[in-house]
Amino acid sequence: MTPTVNRQIVLASRPPAMPTADNFRLEERPMPEPGPGEVLVRNIYMSVDPYMRSRMRDRKSYAPPWKLDEPCDGRAVGRIVRSNHPTLAAGDYVSSMLGWREFFVSSGQGLSRLDLSVAPLPAYLGVLGIPGFTGWYGLTEIGRPKAGETLVVSGAAGATGSLVGQMGKILGCRVVGTAGTEDKCAHLTRDLGFDAAINYRTAGDLYEALRRACPDGVDVYFENVGGAVLDAVLRCLNPFARIPLCGMISQYNQDPPEPGPRYLFQMVGNRVRMQGFIISDHYDRYPDFLREAGAWLKAGRLKHQETIVEGLENAPRAFLGLFKGENLGKMLVKLGPEDG
Repeated sequence: MTPTVNRQIVLASRPPAMPTADNFRLEERPMPEPGPGEVLVRNIYMSVDPYMRSRMRDRKSYAPPWKLDEPCDGRAVGRIVRSNHPTLAAGDYVSSMLGWREFFVSSGQGLSRLDLSVAPLPAYLGVLGIPGFTGWYGLTEIGRPKAGETLVVSGAAGATGSLVGQMGKILGCRVVGTAGTEDKCAHLTRDLGFDAAINYRTAGDLYEALRRACPDGVDVYFENVGGAVLDAVLRCLNPFARIPLCGMISQYNQDPPEPGPRYLFQMVGNRVRMQGFIISDHYDRYPDFLREAGAWLKAGRLKHQETIVEGLENAPRAFLGLFKGENLGKMLVKLGPEDG
């Protein structure tokens, strides 16, 4: 039986620095009713992502800011519970950009039907979703690794970094990751096949730690973190190295950000290519990614990990946990059962 109220998380205030739970508010609103040609979707899993921090600011960005006292949004997967749509049926599993709420009504625009025979539902928010697609595109199109080269990945135990490192190994690279705990570093080398991992919190001199882990220098650096890790990597780059610039989570809650990086001049003599990218510009490549990564996943060459927090009311806590390194792999919030 469908509930009579719809719970959702709204943005209560804009944080000046590190967000807190007080910036969010749980609200109950009437259950929406699907009209002609519409469907009612029950969300099952929703994604929380570092880029959402920029959406809490009222400033121009590649993603529009969340509105005060309105529901937040983001990627989610769910199941259609009622349908008046000609091609979408009750029981279909779909992805959307309407997370942070338990139910929503849609005309079908922006919904994608999911095939659970290919992968389990959470995988469509991780290894076969935006994190995997982001890693694949940034690595293969900008990083362009060659067999035998050295790839360094920051934020390597996170949703995107953990997949980039595995893809690098599939493509024949020596792979070194950075992470913030000994357990995460052990996971990278023991479970995911990284050649080496550096705990950036305890390594001391990061440059010396990278030199030891990368005796032949660095050819590709997949950047998720920024700050001190980027500074250290810049000093280890080989001529014609490539840097896909995916994110800089260490800087997201600093306004203004800390000065740096200090070693950009290394890019000149080494003729280094650094390129930022936003994956939404490249959705035309998603079918290519799905074919290649799907084959790797089916063959057991790609492993995926999710950190799952239960309950919509805990979505803010899960989001804040991203900035404390509380996730291993993809951070998800489970809103309800997968069936029923």
